[in-house]
Amino acid sequence: MSKTKIGILGLALELYKTLSPGVIEGREQWVRQAVVPALGGMDAHFTSAACTADEIDAAVRDCESARCDAIIVILLTYSPSLAAAGALKRTALPILVWNTQELFSVDQSFTTREMLDNHGVHGTQDLCNVLLRAGVKFHYVTSHLLDDAGAAGIADFASAAAAAAAVRRSRVGMIGHPFPGMGDMAFDTAFMTSTLGASPVHISVREYNEACDAADGGETSRLVAEYKSSYLVADDVSQQDLQSTAKAELGVRSLIERHRLDALTFQFLALGDDSATRTMPFVGISRLMGEGVGFGGECDCIASVGTMLLDRLAAPATFSEIFTIDFGHNAVLMSHMGEMNPAMSKSPDKPRLVVRPNIAPTIDRQLVLTPRIAAGPATLCSLTLGPNSRWRIIASSAQILDYQCDLVMPHFKLGFAGDVRDVLTSYARAGGPHHNAVCFGDARRRLSMAAGMMDADYIQLD
Repeated sequence: MSKTKIGILGLALELYKTLSPGVIEGREQWVRQAVVPALGGMDAHFTSAACTADEIDAAVRDCESARCDAIIVILLTYSPSLAAAGALKRTALPILVWNTQELFSVDQSFTTREMLDNHGVHGTQDLCNVLLRAGVKFHYVTSHLLDDAGAAGIADFASAAAAAAAVRRSRVGMIGHPFPGMGDMAFDTAFMTSTLGASPVHISVREYNEACDAADGGETSRLVAEYKSSYLVADDVSQQDLQSTAKAELGVRSLIERHRLDALTFQFLALGDDSATRTMPFVGISRLMGEGVGFGGECDCIASVGTMLLDRLAAPATFSEIFTIDFGHNAVLMSHMGEMNPAMSKSPDKPRLVVRPNIAPTIDRQLVLTPRIAAGPATLCSLTLGPNSRWRIIASSAQILDYQCDLVMPHFKLGFAGDVRDVLTSYARAGGPHHNAVCFGDARRRLSMAAGMMDADYIQLD
């Protein structure tokens, strides 16, 4: 995954070109020498200061042409708001106004030149007042380049912008048909593409099977060897099981490359209906989640986008589902048929590679990875459609518990600070779907920002 590309829009007052020559050039030098390095985790795009409405409009269009994920506006000097208002109103890029300056403190030695070099704050106030009145969404951070909290806020914004952009540009493969009767995953493909930007790509089961059969023998052997070295392979797993599983993974990988997919979902019943299906791609899709490919079960295109979104915000993330309530430990058991991100495994434990009972008819047996997910703070998230066809992101803080049992499906426990009864009730009242995603750490601020950039409602359960 590439770095977030951020366009820096540096605003300045044209009057200073004649009133105080060198001031604007000095501020440009500060951006190149100090601001850009401070954004080291991002691909910063900056050309020069913009003063007039035409210059600002050209600078914004340049950011769009460069496929920036967002724009950070910095007042290099005071700049009147109306020079920038039109261009910022027209752009679809997320906007962050960064109220920052070179000087850290003002003492008795403060000079007129230092004031000229460090007086953007009132320009941000002028600009934000006008943006607010014009209905332009923006984020605002006040910080010095050395402030850790400010850097974290900008990183959250950049991550949210990149994730929202990834969703807008995404292609989601759907192998087979959705699970019959599951209404919470129902959607209109034209509506999804015209609102979220994600484009569903329908793939037949026949194409999946042909891709698996076409897998190269040498690549299959290489992948089987990788399975044996990377995982704890159960004693009853045969060489035929491993070869069939490897071919399924290679088949899925070829489909992702052929259709330029960012996320993928399949429906096991649809795969089982085709007598040519050798096995389910449970292991392959789990490993692909570890590489950033979004996934949702049962041909749930919405959940696939939701998992991809969370992974872009706070990788690694895994698709999952609440299966059983653990009232005794104030937790829930998370599981699914055979898909879980092994990148979330507890180090140095190797995930187990085991046979699960065939969930639908296939020629060969079905293997799954059952990693022991690392314990610690986590975020539970779901993307869904709410009332009035509004996209909705629902999020809650959680705690991955140190737990594993003898289930032959991937699983883990998720605990909560509040009573599990209240959490599940709030989740249902918010319209939480039965498919969701989980990541490490607290991704709620990033999810909230991303929701705004996606024009989605955001509901936080805690």
